[in-house]
Amino acid sequence: MKKNDFTRRKFIATVSAGSVGAVATGGFPTILIKKGSAQKLAVLGGEPVRSKNKPWQPWPYVNKQRIVGELTDTVNNGRNWVRGYGDGRKVSTFEQEFARVLGVKRAVGTNSGTSALHCCVEALDIGAGDEVITSPYSDFGTIQSIMLARALPVMADLDIEACGQMDPDEVEKRITKNTKAIMPVHIHGVPCSMDRMMAIAKKHNLLVIEDACQAALAEFGGKKLGSIGNIGAISFNGSKAISSGEGGMIVGNNDSLLDQAHAMMNKGSHPGGMGTIRIAPKYRMHEFEGAVLMGQLPDIVKDFDIRSKNAEYLTSKLREIPGVVPQKLYPGTGRCTYWNYATSYYKEHFNNADRSRFVRAINAECGVSWRPYINVGFHRDGTWYDYMLNLNVYKKFYTAARLKMYRDEFSYPNCDRITDELSVTFRGTNILLHSREDMDDIVNSFIKVYENRDQLKTI
Repeated sequence: MKKNDFTRRKFIATVSAGSVGAVATGGFPTILIKKGSAQKLAVLGGEPVRSKNKPWQPWPYVNKQRIVGELTDTVNNGRNWVRGYGDGRKVSTFEQEFARVLGVKRAVGTNSGTSALHCCVEALDIGAGDEVITSPYSDFGTIQSIMLARALPVMADLDIEACGQMDPDEVEKRITKNTKAIMPVHIHGVPCSMDRMMAIAKKHNLLVIEDACQAALAEFGGKKLGSIGNIGAISFNGSKAISSGEGGMIVGNNDSLLDQAHAMMNKGSHPGGMGTIRIAPKYRMHEFEGAVLMGQLPDIVKDFDIRSKNAEYLTSKLREIPGVVPQKLYPGTGRCTYWNYATSYYKEHFNNADRSRFVRAINAECGVSWRPYINVGFHRDGTWYDYMLNLNVYKKFYTAARLKMYRDEFSYPNCDRITDELSVTFRGTNILLHSREDMDDIVNSFIKVYENRDQLKTI
């Protein structure tokens, strides 16, 4: 190991809570790196903290040999390639095993996280004339799942310190006589304030659909996300910590709701063979997706533990650096998925350099793609709301006054501040599976940029 690498890591190992006072006064110890060019930021031509000869493992970062074996078995077993029922096929077997891992009664596979959410909405008999409160800061599948049922997606502003979680106080402000459910989004794979969400739901007699699409296996109050509300949804999209390219899962403990969700997934067919019981699309997960998931099953808990521990380590170090604030965890939060590892960037601690300069500097030092999560909230994203509000079904089931009020309420200053100024994240699915030494490279990159923050204005 090079001497300067050793001293960097030795420095990180000695950083403790006792240095907070020094940090607050700008007295952070100087990082121990080579004199001369190494003090120059890499984005300006200096030596990076992490050598370019040490690339990060791309995603998928999985046991490909095992997955190939499961796929080969699916091709060769002579069975139909659509999902099977109770006969040991890939999808039905993964449903049973995934439910066991989550500690839920049942799990129902779908072809995407968006379709899983839509099944949840329909299973709860939410439709035209109803309102569902959710976040303006998520994947657009969150909103689509509500609009597909012709319900009104009402958005609540965010908690700044929680890097994009819905603020429970803002949720309660948005409740009307037509509100039927809350759809909290566990953004970045970290739990929102579920005790508050459940208390609000109980107070106002509302249903709760957990959008845990980014948060497979994450925990709150000793329970896995998706199992706390009435019903929940998880995504297996290509970027997710458990991935089948596309795919999703409906999870819960209420048999009647899961029967309805299953029927929504499967053209209205009751899982017990009781015939067609509702109008529904076909959202079935196919056997090849099930095979890819079965190939990952032996590792999902182990990988989840590694990501969670590495993220906790990063947080313990990065919180020592002024102007870098890791995502707040609410009381009751257990281990997290960290689909994204999220921080907030406060430029006043970095000579008022805007976020784009800071991100370029960090990326050049460690080779990790730090970035904002999304550029704008839904309220500033295109014209979907104009399209929705002009549909005849919305004009029929919602009063003109309510639709005007809905559009006039599109003011979410905390969301805007997060998207425009604060959010700095990286994709945790692959990066957080690396070694503790690799995590030190990330921390040292932040320290170097902070120590040389005067150079950011020249980028």
